[in-house]
Amino acid sequence: MLKKFDFEKMPVVEVVNEIMVDAAKRGASDIHFDPHKDYMKIRIRIDGALIDYAAVPNEIKKNLITRIKIISGMNITESRLPQDGAIKATLQNVSLDLRVSCLPTIEGEKIVIRILDYSMSLSGIEHLGFSEENYRKVLQMISVPNGIILVTGATGTGKSTTVYSILQKLNKEDTNIVTVEDPIEMDIEGINQVQTNAEIGLDFATALRSILRQDPNVIMIGEIRDTETAKIAVRASITGHIVLSTIHTNNSLNTIERLLDMDVERYLLSSALEGIVSQKLARKLCPNCRSKRPTNQYEKDLFRKVLGHEVAEIYSVEGCDECGNGYKGRIAIHEVLLINQEIKDAISQNMPKDKLRQLVYSADVTTLLQDGLDKVEKGLTTFEEVLKLIELDDDDKLAGSFDLKTAIDYTDISHSSSNTEEYEEEETVSPLNFNLDEY
Repeated sequence: MLKKFDFEKMPVVEVVNEIMVDAAKRGASDIHFDPHKDYMKIRIRIDGALIDYAAVPNEIKKNLITRIKIISGMNITESRLPQDGAIKATLQNVSLDLRVSCLPTIEGEKIVIRILDYSMSLSGIEHLGFSEENYRKVLQMISVPNGIILVTGATGTGKSTTVYSILQKLNKEDTNIVTVEDPIEMDIEGINQVQTNAEIGLDFATALRSILRQDPNVIMIGEIRDTETAKIAVRASITGHIVLSTIHTNNSLNTIERLLDMDVERYLLSSALEGIVSQKLARKLCPNCRSKRPTNQYEKDLFRKVLGHEVAEIYSVEGCDECGNGYKGRIAIHEVLLINQEIKDAISQNMPKDKLRQLVYSADVTTLLQDGLDKVEKGLTTFEEVLKLIELDDDDKLAGSFDLKTAIDYTDISHSSSNTEEYEEEETVSPLNFNLDEY
């Protein structure tokens, strides 16, 4: 149901304010203003999914875009180039911290507003959904005197939240912490934060060189994007500093390979790398309406293979007035790898990928698939969510007798089947035969 605005009686200023406040109250992470030929569509992203929110007639569209550009500090006379801006305000007793991006398209300017929520970062690492074992490993990881620690994942998977939470843990009176970011998403008292500015030549690499002369204990790099930054970050970590950064990779093995592809010297990487935290975000089951159901044969096989025990029942979505679709919020699924001496030796000796994989996943590591299924068993998310995130049919993994589509299809069958035993008798697909070490 689209929200209705009386554009004839309601000023554009109030419309924009209402959209931002309402989206924040609903727990949205982004607001999209999509230009179309005859109107502008507004969509909001809640729990990772975009939903239609409102429609704006063309005669109001230009004024609405202009208002957003004014309050976010953009140039209202420039409509041919992309622009970035920010909004900090308190409206209707709601504190807003927003990042705004404007992009020219064939139908007009498209604006996306990112709603920043620091509540998870401020609450600390212990509230980020880490399992007890993974939490222990993260604490061990950040207690080292020097080395590089990487938080990895795709865009929008909560990497910044995890990094800021770790910084909060490390932020002590006897520690000098310096960060270089683009942009600075959260202002933390007691930490020296540097905003990059490419227009004047202040990029990550330039800032890093100066930071090393600032007597830091901990250096946080917003993101490793290029070879020069990667090399300086690794060298900084072996000269007595803890270096914390993010990188866009899917898992621990991909992270090591990406750094090597960036021409980081093997002998440096092997001595510098201390730990990798990979994460994805899954939609969280609504605790008010979730319901238990029996596991089907495929799910039983997967739980047995991955977790090593039988799981007879799991939770599924129902939907209620409070959540709408059975999900409310999101929870992180983690893979935490402490780099041991064996892995360090394998990196420096240029060990083949398949042998390096065996070393990584035979080490003390809980894989994304294991952590995801553990959260399914605990009723925090659904089997379908984990399947969509882990991508069993990825070329980099062995799916065995099931690819992703088949897995989801067979899971969906269990929702409509009231008699699980009858379903199991009809099951003709061969049992799972993938290699757990691949996960």
